[in-house]
Amino acid sequence: MPAFSLDPQQSAWCAELRSLAAGRLRPLARKGEPGRVNRPLLAELGRLGLLERLFTSGALDLCLMRESLAYACTEAETALALQGLGAHPVHAHGTPAQRDRWLPAVARGDAVAAFALSEPGAGSDAAALTLRADGGGGGGGAAPAARRWRLTGAKCWISNAPEADFYTVFARTTPGAGSRGVTAFLVPADRPGLTGGALEMLSPHPIGTLDFDGVPVTGDDVLGEVDRGFRVAMGTLNLLRPSVGAFAVGMAQAALDATVAHTARRDAFGGPLSGLQTVAHQVAEMALRTEAARLMVYAAATAYDQAAPDVPRRAAMAKLLATETAQYVVDTAVQLHGARALRRGHLLEHLYREVRAPRIYEGASEVQRAVIAKDLYARQHTGEESGEEAR
Repeated sequence: MPAFSLDPQQSAWCAELRSLAAGRLRPLARKGEPGRVNRPLLAELGRLGLLERLFTSGALDLCLMRESLAYACTEAETALALQGLGAHPVHAHGTPAQRDRWLPAVARGDAVAAFALSEPGAGSDAAALTLRADGGGGGGGAAPAARRWRLTGAKCWISNAPEADFYTVFARTTPGAGSRGVTAFLVPADRPGLTGGALEMLSPHPIGTLDFDGVPVTGDDVLGEVDRGFRVAMGTLNLLRPSVGAFAVGMAQAALDATVAHTARRDAFGGPLSGLQTVAHQVAEMALRTEAARLMVYAAATAYDQAAPDVPRRAAMAKLLATETAQYVVDTAVQLHGARALRRGHLLEHLYREVRAPRIYEGASEVQRAVIAKDLYARQHTGEESGEEAR
């Protein structure tokens, strides 16, 4: 399927999702408390079968879900996305026992998942993690499952913390080894020594801190392989980054549609705002950038689904372009609406608070540029070596 074209069935599904988000999810979102996990909203996402699709759909379908939900209900989109972020490592790298224990509950909306990577001193530089996994021995030639560690340290800016039921936690098992010495653990929230607190953020997402005071984990809690947890993290982010772009595109489209409607009916200077060339050109620029971002998101997701070799670069490009575009589109929409858009409860006031965070989380824009540049120079180096061999 071409990345730039959706078939009629996909387009109809997107329209259905927008309708469901507006009619069934938005009322539940409005009843939720900002900065807290909205469990009734999660349960409804489960009843609609959308959470289960996190584990059965490809990257493009995930993008279509996130874009469609974001257009009508950003809270529902975020709740779904955070379940995917926290649970995907279990789906992709968990043991049968881990998957059986947690994934059905996530799909129903009964269990809240979280992805615990960032730390107070290691946000963008994920390889600099300092959360320690001390120990690792089992004694007497014990089997890998019998290995034991104690997690000590802190995590920060963790979505769904401290209210999640389990966390995918990345901890350093080999000191001084950079990204090669990190292990991913599945840590239930009721483990002794695990505490946390909520953070008040600009956007109304549930985000908090986690403190690990000798939290016990064993080989049965490892996701993937010991000292190979960075692969688990990057694999998850490569899947989710294009869909972060889809979230941004959904917000941009909502802002664009609101602006077209407003400027067409708002009279100023003897006629509708849309009759002013400067306004019409700004709206055209908003539409142009939104569509360009959408196409790049779809292309990156399709590349992931086809196991293309350049997925990290494409994912970084999609997230970068889409999130920066959404910031521009929402900001321009606010400007064209005037003071009414700054009033609490207005769609654009809501989007203005929502749109800022995606430029930072799951890799800030500067990190995405670094990923893109690193890939380009690696290809240049490989091309030079191939040229030398040919000569």
